[in-house]
Amino acid sequence: MKQIVQFLLVGLVLLAIAVVYDGFFILEEGQQAVITQFGAPVGEPVTEAGLHLKMPFVQQTETFEKKILIWDGDPNQIPTNDKTYVYLDVTARWRISNALKFLQAVKTETGAQSMLSDIINGTVRDMVNKNDLIEIIRSSDWSEDTMSPNTSRRTIGRKPDQGRDIISDHILRIAATITPQYGIELIDVMFKRVNYIESVRLKVYDRMISERKRIAAEKRSMGEGQKAEILGTVDRELKEILSEATKDALGIKGKADAEATRIYGLAYSKDPDFYAFQKTLESYERVIGDKTSLVLSSDSDLYKYLKSAEGK
Repeated sequence: MKQIVQFLLVGLVLLAIAVVYDGFFILEEGQQAVITQFGAPVGEPVTEAGLHLKMPFVQQTETFEKKILIWDGDPNQIPTNDKTYVYLDVTARWRISNALKFLQAVKTETGAQSMLSDIINGTVRDMVNKNDLIEIIRSSDWSEDTMSPNTSRRTIGRKPDQGRDIISDHILRIAATITPQYGIELIDVMFKRVNYIESVRLKVYDRMISERKRIAAEKRSMGEGQKAEILGTVDRELKEILSEATKDALGIKGKADAEATRIYGLAYSKDPDFYAFQKTLESYERVIGDKTSLVLSSDSDLYKYLKSAEGK
């Protein structure tokens, strides 16, 4: 009898230990839990970290993360509104906002990732189909001041709510209205990479090369125009300098001629006959050479002095 009592006491102790061990659970920081009874949720989710009580053996706990989780989609080939195919690699951040709804709707994080792929990929495809390629690749903070003149002309008249960042916000806003029914809060959606398909990439490269050549031709033409303007300015300034120098030279020469004429006049007024004789002699030096023959009239001034010198 005594042994039976001992066995019963040991059994009760073991049962008490099992009840205590299975009747309590510790919820770690950064986690949340849902208590289930025979697979069905019981009560509200447990979100506070610490020691919590549950019914032993009958109830179980399903734990989920409270931290932000990452969704990475597979790159997809999607046509834009202007019929250009691009590869888009999209990522998103999300977290479990209601563990009870999450358990009832998707049960696991793997199921949530699959569900998010359907929602986000579909929304991304719809938004890309409605926008041109330039809106997918350009940043939303581009303005006419930060773009090249050619790009600015192409974007005049565009709505301000365009560009890659704003399109991401539209995708987030649309998708975020669907996810709460699954106990999921979608935090943001971002384009990780935008790339062309191979056939489009070659065309884009050719277009980029042509565009750079056109810009280079514009720069060269602008440089030639500036060069012509500079050369014209230099030529004009040179002509002005030469004109001013010629004017000064003519002025100096005119003054010198006037001074020489004045001196000649003074000399002539002192002895006109001698002056006439001197000038005639100078004429002889210029006119008469070693074998010069002259035919002069008898009343020629040049002959007058020759005749008088012959008579003497």
